[in-house]
Amino acid sequence: MIDEAALQAITLTAKLAATTTVLLLLAGTPLAWWLARTRSWLKGPVGALVALPLVLPPVVLGFYLLVLMGPQGPVGALTQSLGWGLLPFSFTGLVVGSVFYSLPFVVQPLQNAFEAMGDRPLEVAATLRASPLDTFLTVVLPLARPAYLTAAVMGFAHTVGEFGIVLMMGGNIPGQTRVLSVQIYDHVEALEYAQAHWLAGGLLLFSFVVLLALSLLQPGRKRRQGQGA
Repeated sequence: MIDEAALQAITLTAKLAATTTVLLLLAGTPLAWWLARTRSWLKGPVGALVALPLVLPPVVLGFYLLVLMGPQGPVGALTQSLGWGLLPFSFTGLVVGSVFYSLPFVVQPLQNAFEAMGDRPLEVAATLRASPLDTFLTVVLPLARPAYLTAAVMGFAHTVGEFGIVLMMGGNIPGQTRVLSVQIYDHVEALEYAQAHWLAGGLLLFSFVVLLALSLLQPGRKRRQGQGA
C-alpha cells in the first residue's frame, strides 16, 4: 500500500515535474526559435548540446553538474558568494538537474514546429505592420499550440521518470529530495516488493497514458498541417 513516505515522494515528484516543465517552456521557447530561424554556424554545436542528454548517461550529466555546483566548482563558489549556499542535495538542485536533463524533450518539438511553419505567416504579419512580439504572440504561438502541448507533456513525463540525475544531484533526503523513482529503489533495496509494485505500477500506467495521449494528438496535428498546406 501507499504509505506516508510514498505520498511525500509522489508530491515532491509532481512539484519537481511541474516546476521543471514551466521553466523549460519559458527557457526553451527562445532557444527553439533561435535554432529554427538562425543561419549561424553555432546552430550545429548548440543543437548538439541541447540533444546531448538523449545519449549521455544521466549519471554522467549529474556528476558534472555536481562538480560544477559543488563547493569547489565555479557555480558553487558563485552561489556561496551570493549567500545562496550550495545547490546540490536541495530541491533547487533537483530542478537545475531536471531542466538540463529534460531540455531536448521540450526544445526539439518546439523547434520542429517553428521550422515547419515556414516564412509565409511571418511575412503576412509583417505586411500588416505587426511588431515581432505581436507576430509571435498572435501568429506563431497559435500555430505551434500542438507542439507546446507535446513539449509540456513530454517534459513533465520525462522529469517524473528521472532516476540517475536526481540521485546524483539530490541524494535521498526524505521529504526534500527523495522523488518517486528513488523511493521505488529504496523499496527494492529493502526487499519490500509489494510497496515497489504499487509505485512502479503507477508509473507504468502513467507512462502508458502519456504515450497514448501523444499518439492521439498526432493525427489531429497532421490533419491541421494538411489543411494549412
